[in-house]
Amino acid sequence: MREIGVDGRSILADRGTFKPAADGLKTRDPLGWPGYGPRAGDPATPDESVATGPARIGGHEVELAEFRFDFMGGSLGWVAGERLARAMERASERAVPFVLRSATGGARMQEGMVSLVQMAKMVAARDRLARANSPFVVLFGDPTTGGVLASLGGLADITFAEVGATLGFAGPRVAEHFTGRSLSPSSHTAEAAFGNGMVDSLVAPADASKLIARTLGVLAPDTPQDVTAPGPSPAAGEGGAWDVVQRARAPERPTGRALIAALSDETVDLKGDREGHDDPGAVCAIGRLGGRKALLIATDRARASGPGAFRKVARCIGVAERMGLPVVTLIDTPGADPSEESEAHGVAWSIARCLDVVLGAEVPILAVVTGEGGSGGALALAVGDVLLACEGSIFSVIAPEAAAAILWRDAARGPDAAHLLKPTAGQLVELGIADSLIPSPVGAESFRAAVAYHLARLIDSGPAREELPRRRRQRWRNIGP
Repeated sequence: MREIGVDGRSILADRGTFKPAADGLKTRDPLGWPGYGPRAGDPATPDESVATGPARIGGHEVELAEFRFDFMGGSLGWVAGERLARAMERASERAVPFVLRSATGGARMQEGMVSLVQMAKMVAARDRLARANSPFVVLFGDPTTGGVLASLGGLADITFAEVGATLGFAGPRVAEHFTGRSLSPSSHTAEAAFGNGMVDSLVAPADASKLIARTLGVLAPDTPQDVTAPGPSPAAGEGGAWDVVQRARAPERPTGRALIAALSDETVDLKGDREGHDDPGAVCAIGRLGGRKALLIATDRARASGPGAFRKVARCIGVAERMGLPVVTLIDTPGADPSEESEAHGVAWSIARCLDVVLGAEVPILAVVTGEGGSGGALALAVGDVLLACEGSIFSVIAPEAAAAILWRDAARGPDAAHLLKPTAGQLVELGIADSLIPSPVGAESFRAAVAYHLARLIDSGPAREELPRRRRQRWRNIGP
């Protein structure tokens, strides 16, 4: 296990750039715990379990905090909590990302409740980062358990974990003592957390600095590029509605991940709903488009979205709000998963929550229908400030075959239902639901240029951030003929 030296050497920072703050804070002994004071003040050891201060990672300026596990197991006491709170406040004042590398066993028993309440202190201070739109990146080292994970660590915008790290609320021994049962080999591991959607990416310790440096590059300040207005995309030549439906469902059309890659060369994935699931029905990533960083969200055309997908979208929009990122949603989905399992996990409730989050987000939202827009599962991602429809896409209240089965008890009459439903992109514009047509994503360059143009236009001409939810809700409140 690599640790920070008392001379300020860092695990993550570029060599010689980490300058631990000389804050004058001294470990206290609020309970009069036998032997605690002298041990904590031993001059041969680091002065506390956390060091914080300005640094550079991959050349990017950050406010860095790193735990020292060799000081009382990296436990959280008053000094550590105060240092972390002050570090976040400095990051917000400097308008730089806050990067935390944790390695901690949890609260410090020798400080009793004084230690426990540091959890609340850190969560209160974390709000300063959000109000300043300063990104918060965490790397969970080995181990990360207890109060740090259950407060500050659990509120990071982007979460990495070292391969093989012990990760959990209670440490394994505490969990076994409490339950009276042995844990499975996968319990309390970074790998399990990643599989359950609690962590965005796993990384080998030796590669962590490079990963965080690449992430900071994606999160770097915007450098808006000149974007050209796309040429007109008339709906003429769409053909019959059923023909358009078939083309919109073509198996060779791009996947959600491919669409994100078509928009941004470099991305940082955001995984999971932080409630135990990472539904692949939605792909979320931070990328750069037209020189601007943005949250990119895409549905997966090959599968229906379950409750975890909608919860993931809602969570990631919260990340975008904290960092002040515009959002682009790319919609190509057969709809929400209607299975028994999906219902048991509250798919309707998750769609409702997602709709409310999208409508109420205090960041610009550009929605793009790229293929099939399947009913309410697609609408949850479509209610942005601007709704674009790609040529050859569709959006329908119900699949034509399903409508035919309900209306005429004959799914083979899907073509007749498609004609009546008017689901094509051109018809969506005619109905006043979509704002404009753009080129098909099959032509990646023209698609990228069109989305970049409309995003820049939305950002540059839109209202103040606090006005966005009101205007967006008003738009969708008044939608209809």
